[in-house]
Amino acid sequence: MRTSRIAALAGLAGIAATATLSFTALGTAAGAAEGNGRPASYLLEGDPSAQGGSKFEGIGVDQESGRFYVSEVTGGEIQRGSADRAQAEEWLAGDGTDGRYTARGITVDDEGRVYIAGGPNGTGNDRPDLWVYSPEGDLLAALRVPDNNAFLNDVAIGPDGAAYFTNSNDPTIIRVAEGADGWQATEWADGGSLITPQEGFNLGGIVLSQDRSAFVVAQGTTGQLWRFSIATGEVSEIDTDGADLRNADGLVRQGRDLAVIRNFDKQLVHLELNPSATSAEYVSSRATDPDRVLTTGKLLDGRMLLVDSHFDEQTAQGPYEIVTARMPR
Repeated sequence: MRTSRIAALAGLAGIAATATLSFTALGTAAGAAEGNGRPASYLLEGDPSAQGGSKFEGIGVDQESGRFYVSEVTGGEIQRGSADRAQAEEWLAGDGTDGRYTARGITVDDEGRVYIAGGPNGTGNDRPDLWVYSPEGDLLAALRVPDNNAFLNDVAIGPDGAAYFTNSNDPTIIRVAEGADGWQATEWADGGSLITPQEGFNLGGIVLSQDRSAFVVAQGTTGQLWRFSIATGEVSEIDTDGADLRNADGLVRQGRDLAVIRNFDKQLVHLELNPSATSAEYVSSRATDPDRVLTTGKLLDGRMLLVDSHFDEQTAQGPYEIVTARMPR
């Protein structure tokens, strides 16, 4: 296991409860640096051949190297950027490369391996549902999951080092790990006893609780948060103190602070979770940029990196960007 570098948390300030969430857009000064020399936002390469333009969704970060990875829905390309460079570049080709025609959530483990959720890539065909790559971009695994109707949405690394993928079509979580017989994808938990799927996108964002005893998972269709016990896989609903979380997509946690990104509602909700994530206190809700549909985010060096998806555009137009924001505290 590699030793992760310590994220630079100093200087994080809270955002006033009545203020609009502050993002730094590129505008005409692409990559304008913050005071510490890091770009305030990042440009992604668009694919001029993509039907409907380029649209993006997932992001994963490697805390040691300072790299981040972004998935393109329209084609399945994966871009890679660095915290200190304003321009990201294509890292993995799409349009059928390794059977990948679309890509959604991404995460990176302590070995720098990159896990990619395929959304509907394997629905109704024999294509992979997910992929695992080495830090050098070598394909380690391209896997189908047991559910033939899976829509793998987001992914997080568990305390055991395995990757856990949410399923937007069924209330299940898929575990992916390398074992004695190679890489395998198995159904780890089924929340069907409590979770009723609705039309649209169900289980999505996933993060570990502060005490690492559970996963917190968002159900965007209903605006509920669900707790999946690490020890047993048992599911229970998290009391969210009456917060409106409809269209909850990505989740970002730092300590007890949880940021819930409500994509098409263009809101970011701040909750304070108890350490085991059995309940949460509503703190605030803030508007995000009205000209962007943000899907998810990850923390890197004390900042949230948030994906501007362009999902609200019939034909996406650049610039394509990752914007930054302070974690609500």
